[in-house]
Amino acid sequence: MRLDVTPSPTPEPVEAVKYFLSAEFWETWGVPIRIAAIIVGAILVRIVLHFVIDRVVERIVTGVKKRQSVDDTQALLASPLAAVRTVQRTRTLGTVLNNIVTTAIVIVTLLMIVTTLDANITGSFALITAALGAGLGFGAQNIVKDVLNGLSMVAEDQLGVGDVVDLGPATGVVEAVGIRTTQLRDVNGTVWFVRNGEILRVGNMSLGWSRAIIDLAVPYDADVAAVQQRMLETATALADDPKWRALIIERPEIWGIESISAEAVVIRLVLKTRAGSKDDVARELRARLKASLDEMGIKLPALNSIVLSGFEGAESIKGARQPRTAPNPVASSEGPKKPRAPRSPRTPPAQS
Repeated sequence: MRLDVTPSPTPEPVEAVKYFLSAEFWETWGVPIRIAAIIVGAILVRIVLHFVIDRVVERIVTGVKKRQSVDDTQALLASPLAAVRTVQRTRTLGTVLNNIVTTAIVIVTLLMIVTTLDANITGSFALITAALGAGLGFGAQNIVKDVLNGLSMVAEDQLGVGDVVDLGPATGVVEAVGIRTTQLRDVNGTVWFVRNGEILRVGNMSLGWSRAIIDLAVPYDADVAAVQQRMLETATALADDPKWRALIIERPEIWGIESISAEAVVIRLVLKTRAGSKDDVARELRARLKASLDEMGIKLPALNSIVLSGFEGAESIKGARQPRTAPNPVASSEGPKKPRAPRSPRTPPAQS
């Protein structure tokens, strides 16, 4: 009895592997696969780098909050200034680094894709590439200026996310700092995108301290000394209030009379506060001053809000400039001494 033995058919997966390893497959699908691999690799590299940057930023911010024993970043406003600046600068640098990583990965990925399509394309179009680069150099000089200015502002800690700044074109809270633009949100909620290259000066209102300046106009015939005493007592009570104590740095000061007119005498009261708290403290102080002067029966005339600027602002940065005078003489317990009689001038003897 003869057995008819026929070879079994080759499994389809084995044929697929052979076709995948064949030269025909790579000649047909090699370029698309390489391009897809480059894109997938770029996405993975971007995800990993962004994760590392965000992780470092989060660890630094968490460490600062832990050292200051707070859970919310806003609570750092009552902490030392270094803690606030560390959090703000770290978040700003994290945003800028993420933008730089994304831009660099996109550029490198595009170059690798172009090289994969044709390895000689860069050499073939060398002159065109040079001309195109020169044209882009002139046309994109504003972009380069924006990038360099943005990096310098972050490196020098001129501003950070969460700062209240005046950039000239717009004023508001910094929400994001990119390599080309800085994003601000003003008091009305409008979001402003300011190009970094257009920022010629940065006025940061969140660094160090602020000063609440209250110019109070009282009637000309009022008792100025009594009014000043009541103003100082009211401001001191505010500074001692547990609710406001954390926002006030120094004791209030009466700088004295700023101006005199036929209707009013303007008295200046100043209070040094933490950065970003000046307006809140000033509003509360105005309300308390009104209540105190109402108790004295003094009717206040109208006066606009005062903002120091120019030479007046520069000379008043350190506070009131008290005149330096010699101390008055102190009388002894024996009583005042009698003044001595003036000596008669000596005259030479007459010559015989």
